[in-house]
This record gives sequence, C-alpha cells and structure tokens, in this order.
Amino acid sequence: MTHVLVAGGGIGGLAAALGQARAGHRTTVLEGRPEFSEIGAGIQLAPNAFHALGLLGVRDRVAERADFIDELRFMDGTSGQRVASMELAGAYRTRFGGPYAVVHRGDLHRALLEGCREAGVELLAGQRVTGYRQTGDRVTALTAGGGRFSADVLLGADGLRSAVRAQLLGDGGPRVSGHTIYRSVIPMQEVPHELRARAVALWAGPGWHFVHYPIGGGDFLNLAATRDDGAREEITGAAASRSRVLGEFPGLCAGARRLLELGRDWRIWVLCDRDPVEGWTDGRVALLGDAAHPMLQYAAQGACMALEDAVVLGRLLRRDPRDAPHRLAEYNALRRERTARTTLTARAMGERLYHAAGADVPARNALLSGLSPAGLREAVAWLHGSTSFTEAPEPSLATAEGV
Repeated sequence: MTHVLVAGGGIGGLAAALGQARAGHRTTVLEGRPEFSEIGAGIQLAPNAFHALGLLGVRDRVAERADFIDELRFMDGTSGQRVASMELAGAYRTRFGGPYAVVHRGDLHRALLEGCREAGVELLAGQRVTGYRQTGDRVTALTAGGGRFSADVLLGADGLRSAVRAQLLGDGGPRVSGHTIYRSVIPMQEVPHELRARAVALWAGPGWHFVHYPIGGGDFLNLAATRDDGAREEITGAAASRSRVLGEFPGLCAGARRLLELGRDWRIWVLCDRDPVEGWTDGRVALLGDAAHPMLQYAAQGACMALEDAVVLGRLLRRDPRDAPHRLAEYNALRRERTARTTLTARAMGERLYHAAGADVPARNALLSGLSPAGLREAVAWLHGSTSFTEAPEPSLATAEGV
C-alpha cells in the first residue's frame, strides 16, 4: 500500500489527504499547530469547487453549511451605481453544473476534517514539518520536535510560508502586494433590511474596494474592505480600530458606508502572493495549494485551486508507488498553466478592475456594463466551469481583467 504524508492540515492539506485516502492509500497529515482548526471568516466557492468537493465525497456536508448566492454585483463605490451583475441561478447553474456559494472557512475545514476521519486518515497535530530527506524509494519528513516520518510520497500543503517549498525551491519569502484588507463579521440582525441580500456585492473605488456577503446560514454578514496602501510588511490578523478602518475609505457612497460603519472587532491582513513557477516537485515531493501557487483573493479561487489540486493528485497517484515521481511531475505539468493564469488574473483584478482611478473608471464601467449575461458567463467559464481542472486559456481581455 502506498503511504502518503501531507505537511499541513489546512483546507488544502485535508483535501489532499482525503483525495489520497479515497484512492486507497495510507495517509498521514502532519499539522504544526496544537490542534486542527482554521482561522478566518467567509470564503467563496464557485461550481468548480463544488465539483471537486463532490469528487472528494464531502459536497453535501459543505452544502449543508453554505449560503447559496443569487447574484454577484459589481458596484461603483463612489457613485453607488450598479455597473454589472451576474445572476447565479438558472442559466449559470445549467452552464456550469453547480451553484455559487459562500461558507465560513471553519465550516469548510470541518467538513474536510470529518471526511478525513471517516476515511481513516491519520491526523497528527503538533508536528510542524521543517524539511525532508529522500533516499531511493522513500521520503522522510522532518519536524520541529525532532520527529521523523517516512513514506512513499510527501505533499507540501503547509501554506504561504511553506518549509517544504523553502527546501524544494529556495525562492525566499512571498511577494507583499501592498494591499491591506480589513475583515469583520457582524450579526445580520444588525443590518438594515434594505441592505440585506443573498449576493456578493463589491464596491470599487480609487485605490480601494469593499466586499460583503452573508455567511452562517444568513445569520452573519462578512465584511472585507481592501486598501491599496503600499504596505510592505506582512501582517496576519492584527487588531484594527473602527476609526482607522473608516478613515481608510474616503468617498465610499452612503449605502456601502452604512454597512462599513457596522463593522467591529476588525482584523488586518496584508495580502501576499508569489510569482508563478514552472515546477514544484522534487522526486517524491510535491507542493499544492498556497505552498505551490499562493494568490490574491480577487478571483475568489485560492481555496478552489487547492481543492482542484487535491482531486488531480488523487486521480494520478492511484498507481504503483514506484511510479510516484513520474506521477507527481505529471500533476505539476497538468496544473501549472491553470494555476498560473488564475494567479495573474487575480492580480490584474486588483490592479485594473477593483482599484481603478481617474479616467480608467469610466472605461472600466463601460467595459463591464457592456457585457451581456451570456458574455459574463463566458468570461468566467474557464474558471467556474472546469471539470478536468487542467484548462488554462490564452490571456484575453476578459480573463486578463478577471471579469
């Protein structure tokens, strides 16, 4: 029986472990934190994510905890004008074979964790992987406490600052984007009725944007406000005062500002990603998720890409463990272009679409408002409609601008 080690017990790591367990492999997850948990708030799941979750066997579990969204709205954040919207029922579901939903990160993580437990995955907390060694047909994960875990394959799913990546690629730290995001979750009962909707709404302004949507069965509203402020140092989850947040979004129109003013217990993250790379395998070791291709959240595809990685790995590693290095290289080749295109699309969305200023604003609004419902669906088809998880079209106006 093939034995697969997974470094990291976040969403990507648990998905990868579940994919390997369902392929019939013995699977062990090494998580550095004292317990398996997930921080953060809301996360968006397009139909490609639901397709992956179905193949991993946890789609229904996630669906029970998700909020299904009727519409994506793009608003001019200063004028309050609705620029474009994409309806997510009817023709959208028919075209892409699944729904669009939002879910609390903890709920998605819990569903994957439950799936892993039921599939017999060995889950070891307090085992932070610091590196690895390979000898012939075995790979050994090294942990901070001096542990040694040997197996046929090691999958590095240990996040943005992956120790497995540091050894495999040696390419330094992530790229700090210069964008700061402020996050808050508030009870829906505090939101005026006229401002409630089963929608993901994005308000775009010069150098900033503001997103909100319901989570927790509609009991809460997730707020995420991003400022292009030139930040150069990574911050993860630090507290921010209400006055600071309100002062960062000048010119925000009245309707959106009413929601921003409801936020409390704000937390700050400075966003990071990495440039796409050609390869993320080394013999019996491969990266996935944020360890392989961390991306900005503007395409709402970071977790979706990790789920796709897990499915592709599960398909490929169904064979003799002696063939594992070749199969990992095949996984890399199949996933490289699609994840690179998604990473660059997410960047472009922040630079050209969400944060446009001056004369670029009317040009952007005209571009988006000129797309028909069918045109909007066509623009996202390469992402939302994928079922093989290997498609990566050539850049176009639509994909390059993340429409």
